[in-house]
Amino acid sequence: MKLATIGVGNAGSKVIDRMVEFEQATGRDLCRHTLVINTARTDLAKPEHVPEDRRLLIGETHQKAKGHGVGGDAAIGAEVAQTEIDDIRRIFDDVEIHEVDAILVAAGLGGGTGSGAAPVVIEELQKMYDEPVYGLGMLPGKYEGGRPALNAARSLQSFVNKVDNFIAFDNDAWRSRGQTIEEGYEDMNRELATRIVTLLAAGEVDESEVGENAMDSSDIMRTMEVGGVSSIGYASTGVDTPDDGLLSRFSEEEVSNMESTDAAKIKGLVRRAVNSRLTVPCDVASAERALIIFAGPPSEISRKGVESARDWLEQETETVDVLAGDDPRTDSDTLAAVVLLSNVTDTPRIKEIQDQAVDAQDTIQQQEAVREEEIESLITDDDNDLDPIV
Repeated sequence: MKLATIGVGNAGSKVIDRMVEFEQATGRDLCRHTLVINTARTDLAKPEHVPEDRRLLIGETHQKAKGHGVGGDAAIGAEVAQTEIDDIRRIFDDVEIHEVDAILVAAGLGGGTGSGAAPVVIEELQKMYDEPVYGLGMLPGKYEGGRPALNAARSLQSFVNKVDNFIAFDNDAWRSRGQTIEEGYEDMNRELATRIVTLLAAGEVDESEVGENAMDSSDIMRTMEVGGVSSIGYASTGVDTPDDGLLSRFSEEEVSNMESTDAAKIKGLVRRAVNSRLTVPCDVASAERALIIFAGPPSEISRKGVESARDWLEQETETVDVLAGDDPRTDSDTLAAVVLLSNVTDTPRIKEIQDQAVDAQDTIQQQEAVREEEIESLITDDDNDLDPIV
């Protein structure tokens, strides 16, 4: 697949930056166009792989932003994006839309810019182009507090309704103990970038050997066209590619046994991808469609294993709408399986965020009421201190 990728806010920009880094390191060609948008000048300088001319600062003249961010306030983030929509639209004009299959917008749903400005950007993209617009949203962890949860709950519905498919990533499920917050975010961004690029870069024509069942970008788009929330599973293993002619040294029975072993490894890789950490925890059986991509040396991808893995996933998802194919990487020393579960409807973490947001909203309203009472009290005290008019 060929993508135009847009990061909105600090978290979204970092993920896009890591996607570009991973595709360059693995010889892929996914991100045909990149753009990052932010309200904070300091955060806009952080990406290492996004060109300077593909970074857009918004809100520099806004009274409450002034180029320093929106302080976690999603309403201000949306207001800034609406105010500068003409500048955003102009930079979109540089995108050669005929070169891409779809557009991916990434944002952290807990931040003010990501949760506020990204839905505005998505709505404008949907007006301008006929190509699918996918969302990639990072859900804040419980440890991030009530305000990010409130932002996420408010923007999540907007994201899901506006995009053609929404891929969720749960910070709570991926945070490791013993890490600083910055270290945790950095590792999570790399893990997410690995999964997204491995999934969406499949189907591109390059100098790699064509597999027996090469995945096409249209297969990925078909799986995602059902909309809703999607989750991604991933597993990989190292491979030792045999020298040419090695199999000729073995008998037919020995070769058959080796093929059975390879088939079991393929199926086991898919089981591990689904049963390990998904980008957002969900009930696998609630997926409407699913897709498996095997990325690695073609010699390592057993046909029997692919069919066995596909049959197993059909049983797990309780749907026959499961596609499976290859993304041949002849020079890779790794075999990876990435599983896309599209339109999952049982996602406990999203329900938790909604509940946390309700509690946060009550707390924020109580705090605001207390502040209003304090202000009223101060005003009253000042009035009482005035000398009487004679």
